[in-house]
Amino acid sequence: MINKLIVLTYAMLLSTVLWAQQEVVITGTVTNMNSEPVSGVNITVSNVPGLGTMTDENGKYSIKAKTYQTLVFTYVGYQRSEVLIKEQRVIDVAMTEADESVINEVVITATGAQKKIAVTGAITNVDVERLKSNPSTSMADALAGVVPGIMAMQTSGRPGSISEFWIRSISTFGASNAALVLIDGFERDLNEINVEDVESFSVLKDASATAIYGSRGANGVILITTKRGKEGKVNINAKVEGFHSQFTKLPEFVDGHTYASMANEAKIARNQEPLYSPEELEILRLGLDPDLFPDVNWSKVLLREASTSQRSLLNLSGGGKTARYYISGSYQNQQGMYKVDEALKNYNTNTGFKKYTYRLSVDMDITKSTLLKAGVSGSLRKQNDPGVGTDAIWTALMGYNPIIAPLVYSDGKIPADGNDNGFRFNPWVQGTMTGYNESWTNNIQTTLNLEQKLDFITRGLRFIGRFGYDTYNDNWIRRFKHPELWKAARYRNTNGDLVFQRITEELKMTQTSGSTGEKREFFEWDLIYDRGIGDHHFGAIAKYTQQAKVFTQNIGTDLKNGIARRNQGLAGRVHYNWKSRYFADFNFGYTGSENFHKDNRFGFFPAVSGAWNIAEESFVKELGWVNMFKVRFSYGRTGNDNLGNIRFPYLYTIDSVTGAYNFGDFESPNVWDGMRYSSVASRNVSWEIAIKQDLGLDFSLLNDKFSGTIDLFDERREGIYMSRDFLPGFVGLETNPSANIGEVEVRGFDGNFNLKQKAGEVDFTLRGNLTYSKNKILERDEENTIYSYRLQEGFRVNQARGLVDLGLFKDYEDIRNSPRQAFGEVMPGDIKYKDINGDGIVNSEDMVAIGATTRPNLTYGFGLSTSWKGLDVNVHFQGVGKSTFFIEGSSIHMFSLGDGWGNILSELAESNRWILGENEDPQAEYPRLTYGPNANNYQRSTFWLRDGSYLRLKTLDIGYTLPKSLINRAHLNNVRVFFVGTNLFTFSKFKLWDPEMGSGDGKRYQLSRTLSLGLSVNL
Repeated sequence: MINKLIVLTYAMLLSTVLWAQQEVVITGTVTNMNSEPVSGVNITVSNVPGLGTMTDENGKYSIKAKTYQTLVFTYVGYQRSEVLIKEQRVIDVAMTEADESVINEVVITATGAQKKIAVTGAITNVDVERLKSNPSTSMADALAGVVPGIMAMQTSGRPGSISEFWIRSISTFGASNAALVLIDGFERDLNEINVEDVESFSVLKDASATAIYGSRGANGVILITTKRGKEGKVNINAKVEGFHSQFTKLPEFVDGHTYASMANEAKIARNQEPLYSPEELEILRLGLDPDLFPDVNWSKVLLREASTSQRSLLNLSGGGKTARYYISGSYQNQQGMYKVDEALKNYNTNTGFKKYTYRLSVDMDITKSTLLKAGVSGSLRKQNDPGVGTDAIWTALMGYNPIIAPLVYSDGKIPADGNDNGFRFNPWVQGTMTGYNESWTNNIQTTLNLEQKLDFITRGLRFIGRFGYDTYNDNWIRRFKHPELWKAARYRNTNGDLVFQRITEELKMTQTSGSTGEKREFFEWDLIYDRGIGDHHFGAIAKYTQQAKVFTQNIGTDLKNGIARRNQGLAGRVHYNWKSRYFADFNFGYTGSENFHKDNRFGFFPAVSGAWNIAEESFVKELGWVNMFKVRFSYGRTGNDNLGNIRFPYLYTIDSVTGAYNFGDFESPNVWDGMRYSSVASRNVSWEIAIKQDLGLDFSLLNDKFSGTIDLFDERREGIYMSRDFLPGFVGLETNPSANIGEVEVRGFDGNFNLKQKAGEVDFTLRGNLTYSKNKILERDEENTIYSYRLQEGFRVNQARGLVDLGLFKDYEDIRNSPRQAFGEVMPGDIKYKDINGDGIVNSEDMVAIGATTRPNLTYGFGLSTSWKGLDVNVHFQGVGKSTFFIEGSSIHMFSLGDGWGNILSELAESNRWILGENEDPQAEYPRLTYGPNANNYQRSTFWLRDGSYLRLKTLDIGYTLPKSLINRAHLNNVRVFFVGTNLFTFSKFKLWDPEMGSGDGKRYQLSRTLSLGLSVNL
């Protein structure tokens, strides 16, 4: 009997197991909160790899699964929903919209993710989607006018070039203003990463946010976390784009006849014989002698009308409860604007840039409380340039006037104005006949994280350990050559033949190469405690960090170059809030650098902050329209240990010197070789210290329809490292020591706003941001003077300085009645300057601070985004102000070299310039011409100072998302076709070239206007 019962029980259990493992078909309908069907909802079986399924245009689905498995329903904008399969075969699900309120927005900080409501520091969370429209290979190019608190400047449009940027302000004149960039917790290059791999992007601006980084946080911190796999079906994203680029503003030059006429004008204006006779001008106008009197538009000869580029990417992710993965790869090919010689088949002389990136990450739940994360990523960049390099080409384009030489002489000889290491070859020779340069940069980054929950010790306690190992290598090969080059005299011999001078003989292809490399190691651990009890929420974090960087190639014979650059630190944070109403934080960093003496190697950098969310007070809650109104304040110290390439300043160096010691006398010398101090030890050198204060307001009103942030900031940077160049000679030093003696003060504000509204089926968002700062030098080592205005102390960093112009001299009577100008003989039409110190002489003693700084102090952006059904439009304007720069050089000071070098800009030729007997206006835009040097007119002054402010239509993004009813039939989740235009229009007083470059002579690769078409697919 007992045996029969056992057998029966076993049979029942077996049938139950078999029934539980039976595969069934589940059907159903997915709706929203209004009972409307939702198409395109992803449905997967939890912890079972596979593509899953999705709902059709009627919200219906069908999927195979086993009983007691879990169906997972996910859709963008809705909360995740899970349903356990039991006996039911029809499962209908009503999706709930995700809570995306400003209060619940997650902000990534130095100590992990926090809700925005709990943040007491100045931290900006960047909408990564707004960075994806940028066609550049560098994410830094997309930051200006988009991220409050960041100022950026693109100084070159060369493919592969990178914008410079800084957080809030330039706060030091020391070695570096660069922000600390951390990707997945480790210091890495912002421009190595593909923006499509970015999950979050945060900018840490005040001391409470950056003190935890100690001696590396003074210039602000950028935190980037990359995407990782999520539980669910395989999610595949693909994107392809094609780009069409043109220059935003290409300098325009005069033709040959205008150039020659102005050269004559310059000669005659200085009482000299004209350079070209009337007959020669007529020959030039009619184009009768293209050898001696050519008329070449060198820009059209060398530069294309437009260039094309491509970008593509693919990523896939997915996984189950125990393991998840993310894999991505991208490719970008950015072509330059140089024409090439079609006869060249073996190599390319156009400038260009190619970039490949890859990323692989795996997350594994080893146990229910242990998570292991592993990842590897990297990039390969390839740069191509003509043999002379890009700088030489733009120098030649601005220097080669239309009549200096033909493209080729009629007898086949190739012309050049001179040699000068290739800089005076004509632009076509430079671009197509000087060989080519190639460089390759590759890096590999590996990351290993271990996260362990320690709830068995106390609830809310967890441990995170991180290890990283990166390698970086850069290799270049320069293959240089040039043809035999000639220059014809300005006359023919008796037979009518050209008279040539050979500039240089032919150089066959030569090759030089070089490389640099480095490796980095990172190790960190965090011990985190976070707990909420009733209305009280508190937590603490202890953090240990260490990192080392070693240069591995091209380090020479100096042993210091091969020693690792190391940082080590211990940091922590304690935070508390009550009812999400009152908040208090204390952060600190105790960090050190091996670059300093052992007595000054470590420093303590504390910060405190607090916030009051007034919206949680009962008298405000009654209003009903205030969601968040949080006032916060922070105060603290951070540091900057970057001294540039200076290694171990606390050590002295001794060099040998020849014939320096004389133990005889002047008539009978007894000279000996010996040793001397080549640098003096500065054992007290340490890091810069930034003392920062920030008063901020975060607000969200009308159910998050209107939200924003405003911050007022104040910083005092002390201990700026600089050379003591003005010590008196009796000190007895042959070299100048360095010390931490500089001080700079910075004040300013930044902020942003968002206004969201819905009108029927149309959603729109109006947004704007602004950053303004003003710095002032409080202390700097400089030569004493009786004229305080000549000191840099009391003025701004990068302050423009020069003479103050009073227009042009009207006549010789005006010259006689004015202070003497010590720069050379002047004539009517020359620039007249103000005698600042009143000593009757205008000289360098009269140079003062003029205009603003050469880097912008004001950056702003505003835009509008709208969507209607599948159509979306995004418009964004970006601008800068409070910036000035001088225009100068051969392209501005016409005929300044006196040898025919220097092209003439059309804007200058057509301007209201001073002309003898025709336009002797003392308020003319340009002074009397000179053929040759003119020290008086070429002084930096307000006459040549230009306003660098501008406003541009930075981005126009128009997209259309295909209907779900159409794409679901092809098993696609989302398909979007889009058009993006960048740098479409620029409004500026400056018309010679793009003002953003801040270039004084225009001898740089110009910025580009780009139009693109693209397609993105999700399945």
